[in-house]
Amino acid sequence: MAQLLILSPAADDDVLPALALLAHRTRVIPASPEQLVNAPECDLILLDARTNLAGAKALAQILRTTGLSVPLILICTEGGLMAVTPEWGVDDLVLEGAGPAELDARIRLALGRSRDALPSEKIQASGVVIDEASYSAKVHGRPLDLTYKEFELLRFLAAHPSRVFTREQLLSEVWGYDYFGGTRTVDVHVRRLRAKLGELESLIGTVRNVGYRFNVHEDDEPAGEQVTAR
Repeated sequence: MAQLLILSPAADDDVLPALALLAHRTRVIPASPEQLVNAPECDLILLDARTNLAGAKALAQILRTTGLSVPLILICTEGGLMAVTPEWGVDDLVLEGAGPAELDARIRLALGRSRDALPSEKIQASGVVIDEASYSAKVHGRPLDLTYKEFELLRFLAAHPSRVFTREQLLSEVWGYDYFGGTRTVDVHVRRLRAKLGELESLIGTVRNVGYRFNVHEDDEPAGEQVTAR
């Protein structure tokens, strides 16, 4: 689940009807340079170019020249496709009538490309060190033999320490929108992950009737190497 920011000339909540069928959080603000000064933080920006191609192009270029660090997706009509060129500086575009599956795929791909472009980082919390570059995890120096989904689940929870996620949220973030399995899958992977964490199994905490979270020990000692929790 991502935090999306929509820039629309009329601050129209119905820019992309398919968004209402997705789990992403959405905020809409007017598409004007002055609104960008205090724009809320987001993971991805959707720029509405349906009614004002020239204005959208100018705003896209302003965003790029001011050091935009998140993906930028253009929303346009089929008639406006011919006007879009590389100099716009957008990462992708989507037609206003796109369905939820196509829209979610474009959002996930844009976010994935953005993450791949960032330098590899390590996540460290409560004795667990996760190296995204080598796709490995250790507990107090002991390597963990994790499957791909177990690693992704541990990485996601550790990157958001103490934050509680529902099973549905974890399915969306780790397995993806197009996964058709039930929330029982999350419980099974949490159980396996706890077994592999051994004495630190309590790091994956259960919040009754809500979901799971990564517990942080207050007495953790800072590590010697520089790490980042995202």
